Amino acid sequence: MNGTLLKALVALVPATMLLAGSASLFRAARRPSTLLQVLGAAGLVIVTLTHVCEALHLFPVMGWGSEGSPGHYLDWGSAVCGFTFFPLGYLLHALRHGKP
Repeated sequence: MNGTLLKALVALVPATMLLAGSASLFRAARRPSTLLQVLGAAGLVIVTLTHVCEALHLFPVMGWGSEGSPGHYLDWGSAVCGFTFFPLGYLLHALRHGKP
């Protein structure tokens, strides 16, 4: 097993747990803040899955790892969404339901 695949699989575990927790929170309270958390967590799962595909050389037409390729933009866009939406949703949820 190569290093990239191992790192991607290790990162996939917490990202999937984050998605599951966000989805259960969204089911309990359907608010915009929880929706942002789900979208952000889904973005992070997509990032890890793109790295799994890159390590396994799946879908070579995506040009994984090559700058300017569709795979690069899928990875980059998902990372931007994940690292923007999840913290924003978490902050909005905490501000609304935080305890002093």
